[in-house]
Amino acid sequence: MAVLFSWLPSLPYPPEQDGYWSPITSTLDWCEENYVVTAYAAEIINTLTNLLFIYLASKGIRNCLKYGHDTVFLVAFVGYALVGTGSFLFHATLKYPMQLVDELSMIYTTCLMCFATFAYGKSLRYSTFLGIGLVSLALFVTLYYHHLQDPAFHQNVYALLTAVVLFRAMYMMEMAIRPRFKSEERKSLNPRSDWAVDAVRKREDLRDQEILRAMWKMIVSGLSIFLGGFAVWHLDNVHCSRLRKWRHEMGMPWGFVLEGHGWW
Repeated sequence: MAVLFSWLPSLPYPPEQDGYWSPITSTLDWCEENYVVTAYAAEIINTLTNLLFIYLASKGIRNCLKYGHDTVFLVAFVGYALVGTGSFLFHATLKYPMQLVDELSMIYTTCLMCFATFAYGKSLRYSTFLGIGLVSLALFVTLYYHHLQDPAFHQNVYALLTAVVLFRAMYMMEMAIRPRFKSEERKSLNPRSDWAVDAVRKREDLRDQEILRAMWKMIVSGLSIFLGGFAVWHLDNVHCSRLRKWRHEMGMPWGFVLEGHGWW
């Protein structure tokens, strides 16, 4: 690895040191070495890559306000901004309170998306009970995680909630748009059948199929990016010592490319 990058100008990695936010109190300390670039950010790459997250959240908030989307989506994007900000502060400080802001905001935002997907088209009574249930779940996760302080618990809960939201959203998308699922509803609303009505329905079916193809492409693309990022995160955890060795051989800034957790 050193031979491959020996011709590139680089700076050597300084040794890990104490920084402005020392000592570390978080239950997690990632593979990125601490305070090697600046004394004010423990993990500089993990910190700065969250700026993109905050930017995308602000863009989502702006679009919700501009186009008048449902309030729940505005609140969800505010949650995403909180996730990005919490992660920024967590990786900059490696303090336990900032870790909670980072990780628990992920749970809260996913609960909001769970409410949005399951409450869509339902009665006020159903939505109220669903909201109470999700708030209770979020409160339980908060208290139990603080008691347990095991990151694996948070990761499993987040993965489960994300999977539930994803599969529910895909189901709703198919039921609302797929022509064969809409046909019975349309017939009940307009039982009349003649060449003009059939022509309109055929055009609508073609339009809906095109929309579905575009949406499935977005889902596949999003899942590929998410799972690819998870794979990078996993490699960062499993091969940390080797990655650190390669980073030192490459020097800065080229070694930053191997900061797996920061990029995922």
